[in-house]
Amino acid sequence: MDDWQDLLREASRLRALGRVDEAIAAYERLLEAKPDLADSWYNLGWLQRKARRFDEALASYQRSLDLDIADPEEVHLNLAVIHADQLHQHEAAERELLAALERNPRFVPALLNLGNLHEDRGNRDGARSAYERALEADPDHSLALARLAGVSHAAELDERLAARLRVAIARPGTEPAEQADLGFALAGLFDAAGRYDDAFASAAAANAASRAAAGAKYDRAATETMVNQLIATFASPSTISDQAGPSPTFICGLFRSGSTLIEQILGRHSQVEASGELDLIPALVAQLDGYPEAVAEAGSATLDGWRKTYLTGLPAAPTADRLVTDKRPDNFLHIGLIKTLFPAAKIIHTRRNRLDNLLSLYFLHLDPGMSYALDLDDAAHWHRQYMRLMAHWKSLYPEDIFDIDYDELVREPKALLEPLLGFLGLDWEDGLLDFHRGTATVKTASVWQVRQPLHGRSSGRWRNYEKQLGSIADPRD
Repeated sequence: MDDWQDLLREASRLRALGRVDEAIAAYERLLEAKPDLADSWYNLGWLQRKARRFDEALASYQRSLDLDIADPEEVHLNLAVIHADQLHQHEAAERELLAALERNPRFVPALLNLGNLHEDRGNRDGARSAYERALEADPDHSLALARLAGVSHAAELDERLAARLRVAIARPGTEPAEQADLGFALAGLFDAAGRYDDAFASAAAANAASRAAAGAKYDRAATETMVNQLIATFASPSTISDQAGPSPTFICGLFRSGSTLIEQILGRHSQVEASGELDLIPALVAQLDGYPEAVAEAGSATLDGWRKTYLTGLPAAPTADRLVTDKRPDNFLHIGLIKTLFPAAKIIHTRRNRLDNLLSLYFLHLDPGMSYALDLDDAAHWHRQYMRLMAHWKSLYPEDIFDIDYDELVREPKALLEPLLGFLGLDWEDGLLDFHRGTATVKTASVWQVRQPLHGRSSGRWRNYEKQLGSIADPRD
């Protein structure tokens, strides 16, 4: 057997074992010896993407296309995902999706991603068209139907679409994850139409299906232990003072607390670069063995490496004249790490009426890792731990954390925004409240809310569901 075949077998073995760095090295040795293996270039690109070596992944995927790989639409899809999700190059992402659909017009994954890209840009008609095309290609595709419902909210219920969702949920063979997608979509339709009893029943069923699909239950004791560890590890303010250069500005809080709204407003300022919801801090944390204690034990060289890794991933670097935001709500967990890496960092903490916030989480199909959102009592427990941790961070950094209350913001925006701008060292600019006219890409569940002028319709939403909220309605909870 030729040497290159031995190299191929070894590279494939390492990839199957999940040994990413070793597998990358093995594929590089293989492709140096045998550069015409299209599938191996594809596998190398996949591994480089996992290792967050995105430019290299793009080049490897392109080599596979140059070598006429089978099913090239798959490669174009992967290229689009890197451009959209990691490099924030949305025009390039659209070009790759259109290239995939030119190869295969009925390629549902590309149609779903194209619809999602249109949603991120606020193009409702484009999104609807993409999802309808996906359903033409596969009429029983649950996610395509759920996405179509998500862009079809109206004050008058689309009975035909609601019936279609119900049929799909009840169809034999529909998996729990699909039932969850469809159920949350149905709940959203009912809620928009003021059918609150039906909406809550649909959300409850969707959350039950999501729990069944995830196979995991929220662990209250583990959450309390995690918060205790964070408080114990970061028991006093960071004494690190050797950071060079300007710091990013972090926007955090609970999901659905108004973080996207405040970033979109700030993004209208001439001196602000709004980077959107970044995964840089969670990705860094995931790489640290023994977090959070490892942060306290790290030397200056290690911290410099972590800081460089973070800054390299930013879409734009902060400068003396340009403030760059990182809006990742659950970064509230990692303020201790953030202030260790960036001692001068400013933190904007978004908060919202507790019941409105918990209800909004309950109606949203979140990542399975956010299991607290699948049960209202669990969500209330998570909220208590969040409040406990935020109180600790604010005791350490009272001058560097600025609270923004969503309900106050929509009532009296200028009264809150002027002191926030002062906190950030910025002057007021006319046009900040015209954020809804912007064309920035928004990759969160708030995509449609921030395409509208400020309004208070979401404040007090919990009153529509007061009878269903049960024990968590107690303000002492």
